[in-house]
Amino acid sequence: MTDYQRLIKEELQQIERDEQVRILYACESGSRAWGFPSQDSDYDVRFIYIRLVEWYLSIVDKRDVIERPINNMLDINGWDLRKALKLFRKSNPPLLEWLQSPMVYMENYSVAEQIRGISPTTFSPHSCMHHYLHMAKGNYREYLQGDQVKIKKYFYVLRPILACEWIEKYNTMPPIEFHLLVEGLVPEGSELKGIIQEMLVRKMAGDEMDYEARINPINEFLEDRINYYDRTASNMPSAEGGLTNRLDELFRSALQEVWFIA
Repeated sequence: MTDYQRLIKEELQQIERDEQVRILYACESGSRAWGFPSQDSDYDVRFIYIRLVEWYLSIVDKRDVIERPINNMLDINGWDLRKALKLFRKSNPPLLEWLQSPMVYMENYSVAEQIRGISPTTFSPHSCMHHYLHMAKGNYREYLQGDQVKIKKYFYVLRPILACEWIEKYNTMPPIEFHLLVEGLVPEGSELKGIIQEMLVRKMAGDEMDYEARINPINEFLEDRINYYDRTASNMPSAEGGLTNRLDELFRSALQEVWFIA
């Protein structure tokens, strides 16, 4: 266990004490989980928690997130379980990504596994593709349109565009790890794959990858795919819905599991 992993677990345990909550699940959600961290990449920790029963028995709306920006290398944010389940019902992509993160810091109860078990039922190709397309368009517009671009920002457009391709091809939630997207979608031996692999080697070796001349083959690919999904994303199917009762039951069972309600 690294010093930062130890610090993360200590901070999560401190949050439990300070907030009188139980953390059901905690994971890495940023570039470290995506598989292309730089040497100075920060830790983006996300978690789902549950409060005491009395907290939910109130007519007053209360804050349902916990945020702990510890320092410039560690950012910890969490959602209350009820908030998480409401978003899960809408096929919220960030939450679905958390649940398949390869870097799990805490998973002490059965809730996360129960949610994973029903996630195919709530998956909405329509809403997830729009989420990734919006991300790709915003990052492309902000970072990659000049003659000189910040090379590492290509990953922040390639990843969501490949996620759109994954949804279209496989009709499932895309994997969080970037290398799985590349392996599943970019043809072996293609110019695009060669450039991506070279960039990954540079980034993970600590190359600053600051402003350089734009890489035209990648820009052309991204522009083509963004235009394509702009035309087609609205045609993707939505989730069937109708899971409210099942998620209510999951929420109640989590309260029982965590707080030992008779």
